[in-house]
Amino acid sequence: MDYKTQINKETLPQHIAIIMDGTGRWALQQNKDRLEGHYKGVQVVRNIVETAGELGIKYLTLYVFSMENWSRPSTEVNALMSLLVKTLEKEIEMLQQNNVRLRLIGNLDRLPSAVKEQMQAGEAQTSKNDGLQLVLALSYSAREEIVQAAKTIVQQVQDGKMEIKDIDESRFASALATKDIPDPDLLIRTSGELRISNFLLWQIAYSELYFTECLWPDFSSEEFYKSIINYQRRERRFGKISKQL
Repeated sequence: MDYKTQINKETLPQHIAIIMDGTGRWALQQNKDRLEGHYKGVQVVRNIVETAGELGIKYLTLYVFSMENWSRPSTEVNALMSLLVKTLEKEIEMLQQNNVRLRLIGNLDRLPSAVKEQMQAGEAQTSKNDGLQLVLALSYSAREEIVQAAKTIVQQVQDGKMEIKDIDESRFASALATKDIPDPDLLIRTSGELRISNFLLWQIAYSELYFTECLWPDFSSEEFYKSIINYQRRERRFGKISKQL
């Protein structure tokens, strides 16, 4: 079945966020080292970025490395950091050719300095691109992001730049790392796990959630199309009733 032809280009989600899960389990099933799963996962990222760009998706946010992932064995963490740098070096030309803008969110100060510099250099190099915006959540924690936003708001009040009565959802959102990025319309999680894992907790308040049993290294363009078709079949009411839409 050609799922791509079933997609309505008029009702595409503007922003898709993905929790890329299952690389380790994929490697185990293949009797391979966990890192082989990560290598395969990088190939899938490239394919999905290209697919999203071709469809006309405006924002794609990928949960690359969480704050909790720092607790993994140091050998795996170091290998993942190295993979990040090598992947960006290899793919920066593809991003430029496809007019993709790279953006970063998360506690980047936790990254090794060489990794941080390389990622920020890629972000600067693609900053003038106006096609798909690829947002990588690195060393990211939604709870930490919310706490940091609260500190920013408190500081603004203390500095006399804002009064307490002026604090509302819009003001708070403007203090988040995603302040100029629309909230995700669709959140996809692979591997069959049914949880959010501290990802974009504020931003996904009204996102449509799509869970698939497919492990990330097996996630294809067809699986991506299926998630969008599923999204387009839903009625998004945002607290209203059907007759009000």
